[in-house]
Amino acid sequence: MKMGFMGAMHRPPSTTPLPLRHVRATVISSSSSSGHVSFIKDVAAANPPAHLDQLLKVLHTRGETIISPGSRQGLIPLVIPLSENLSGGCTFVYSMHHEKFTIAAYFTWEYKMKLSVCYFLTIGAVTALLRWPTAPPGMEMPVVEVRKHGVWLLAKNVDQYIHRILVEEDAHHFKESSGKLFNASSEAGKKLYRRGDFAESQITNLDSYLLKKVGIFPDVLEGKVRRHFEEGDHVSAMVTGEFYTKKELFPGFGRPFVFSAEILLRVGRTSEAKDAARVALRSPWWTLGCLYQDVAGIAQWDDEQIEYINEKVTEEGRQEDLKKGKAPAQIALDEAAFLLDLASIEGTWADSLERIAECYKEAGLSEIAKFIMYRD
Repeated sequence: MKMGFMGAMHRPPSTTPLPLRHVRATVISSSSSSGHVSFIKDVAAANPPAHLDQLLKVLHTRGETIISPGSRQGLIPLVIPLSENLSGGCTFVYSMHHEKFTIAAYFTWEYKMKLSVCYFLTIGAVTALLRWPTAPPGMEMPVVEVRKHGVWLLAKNVDQYIHRILVEEDAHHFKESSGKLFNASSEAGKKLYRRGDFAESQITNLDSYLLKKVGIFPDVLEGKVRRHFEEGDHVSAMVTGEFYTKKELFPGFGRPFVFSAEILLRVGRTSEAKDAARVALRSPWWTLGCLYQDVAGIAQWDDEQIEYINEKVTEEGRQEDLKKGKAPAQIALDEAAFLLDLASIEGTWADSLERIAECYKEAGLSEIAKFIMYRD
């Protein structure tokens, strides 16, 4: 079973604009975590991170808007929104009749116009927790950035993300910083990082400090590989790229293998790049960190994978799996994963929500089904 950037701008049809009606994320007036904690417990059926309150306060202090965990319209249904960065994001077309979003442009939260039954609105970059449907016991919820086609991993857990934010603040603004972020992080921050430690460490490169002292981050590793290439050190670039794909580093995420395929292609190792891309596509497609089509191109696949999955989610496909002896619960879980994969191609999450929820219910995961369907 599978565990499981902005597109071209779409021009709206020419028509007479109708009166505006606002469709916005529910904004929470304070950075208190009480609403998020109860949502995680009661709706997401998971254990809230111990320092979620401190993370929300840090995000709020650095200028992000804390939003309701139920403000999930148009987002991949496995995330729990925390905050929204209004300085950047993407515009969606919203149909009141079909409750469907499609990408239109790249802006901030801003209402545009109503065209017939469609609304144009823009959301900022959303930071969220990822609720894996079948996470093993004890696995912490990763912190992710929500994108149209899925998610980008920011940190493996809340503590790691707080730690990174504090280090970056210290590195970039040590002299002029008022210490607001450190104060917002409270006791959690004091346990994770001592202000001034980056300078005292004499590690001149911030990324090196993060990798050595804080944790492994996808964007940091990818940046390190690119710098090796820029410096002409292809050996170090390939070694770092191979390290990135260790399965214990980012379990469930296909992004490391996508990046591995890209750098293999860069050095002319086309056959190995194809293999790495195909490995990536065994992971959920919403974890690729890019368009499915980009990875499928490296894998030298046309539409056969999409056609295969479309067949698997039909009644005939389900009956075929039953005849092979696959358990009904496993068939349902596979179908949910397949539907999420298909939805990630165009970011049309709303189209399959009900069926995905039904699949989890059929697999005996009624709480996940409720979580999938929940919206403010």
